[in-house]
Amino acid sequence: MSHDVIVLGGGAAGLFCAFQAGLRGHRVLVIEHANKLGKKILMSGGGRCNFTNLGTEPANFLSANPHFCKSALARYTPWDFVALVQKHRIAYHEKELGQLFCDESSKLILNMLVTECAAAAVQIEIECSVGAVDQTAQGYAVHTTRGTFRASRLVVATGGLSIPSMGATGFGHTLAKQFGHTVLPTRAGLVPLTLSGKPLEQWMDLSGVALPVEARAGKTGFRNQLLVTHRGLSGPAVLQISNYWQPGEPLTLDLFPQGDAAEWLTAQQQARPASELRTVLAEALPKRFAQRFAELHAPPKLMRQLLHADIRALAAALHAWPITPNGTEGYRTAEVTLGGVDTRELSSTTMESKLSPGLHFIGEVMDVTGWLGGYNFQWAWASAHACAEAI
Repeated sequence: MSHDVIVLGGGAAGLFCAFQAGLRGHRVLVIEHANKLGKKILMSGGGRCNFTNLGTEPANFLSANPHFCKSALARYTPWDFVALVQKHRIAYHEKELGQLFCDESSKLILNMLVTECAAAAVQIEIECSVGAVDQTAQGYAVHTTRGTFRASRLVVATGGLSIPSMGATGFGHTLAKQFGHTVLPTRAGLVPLTLSGKPLEQWMDLSGVALPVEARAGKTGFRNQLLVTHRGLSGPAVLQISNYWQPGEPLTLDLFPQGDAAEWLTAQQQARPASELRTVLAEALPKRFAQRFAELHAPPKLMRQLLHADIRALAAALHAWPITPNGTEGYRTAEVTLGGVDTRELSSTTMESKLSPGLHFIGEVMDVTGWLGGYNFQWAWASAHACAEAI
């Protein structure tokens, strides 16, 4: 069976590219090995799909080739996707920091993509496994459990390695290598960090406690919520910094990002000299966290008993709490995969391989990884649009 375009992967990037190519008059086939389309779309944003971020810019992405994403992002903006959402009358809201979510359900975004595919006469095969891909004189032959499909263009939109329970595999990376591409080392991204030994013993019983922090790794920092878990640290601030954290390095957490802790402690000492330190700290930190922090960093003292040196030491600990994770939760809970197909071997305009004409890579399978907050979906839409436009 012959098509103009075969898209491997029925996720966000794959479905978007498929209907965009279909609207341009091409005969398009989507092949998805899982039993459902768009599983990661459905679970995104707690079931409400954080489908884009209004503040998207190239600086929000990590890649060994940082300029690669600029062209596609400039040609398909968050507002372009918002226009599509509005066309389908999907109600949405801005949660924080430019993050857009559905008012109701992630299913609406998936249904929108499937509806657009139907309107563009896109053929979709689910629960269809690919055994092998061959290059032919006319393009590519894809051998599957439902026979062999042929097309002049092959688009790899198979995603990364994150959340294997959703069907994630390394098939796209294997295919890239087959056609001579370099695959940069991969690791789990936007992922909770784990603790061990004494740090874990000190904090694991506070599982569920959350507080605003600024998490820093090297010169990079993110201000958002920290969540203590029974295995370590999570929450948006930690997920964000996990992309920049290197194993063995300490993280620095500012537990008092709202101001100068030394000034605040001095003012509290003057206003409440008879209060216990842990009681005062509970004004700025969750009560249980404040009690544990006071236990670890100072003897149980009344505020009036603190010396200037004590206040300076406490303030320093609040602003730069060092903690060294022993690892991450891994791909099991990671939202994205860092690394992937080396973009230096792809066209930034068309997403086409420089090594194998007619072969394209889009979305997470490439070495382009966005921050938490809708950026990875916007890269899916933008890279898919660039690809479809070129085809």
